[in-house]
Amino acid sequence: MKESVYKFVELVGTHPDSWEKAAASAVRLAAKRYTDLRIAEVTELDMQIYGGAVVNYRAKVKISYKWETEETEGEPSK
Repeated sequence: MKESVYKFVELVGTHPDSWEKAAASAVRLAAKRYTDLRIAEVTELDMQIYGGAVVNYRAKVKISYKWETEETEGEPSK
């Protein structure tokens, strides 16, 4: 079996309706920049409040993707 290495990126997705949609938003946007996404782990949930009401749900998401050896450090896979 071939060896594999994975990197993580941590993002915060937001959505006015729910934490689930906020997390999905982070994954959707990550998929536009990183290839071969593997796992998304929700690490923290919170809400943005304005005037006593919730205006945004926020989900901090740790996403792993397969790291290709030809990448330079700190740059996403294309």
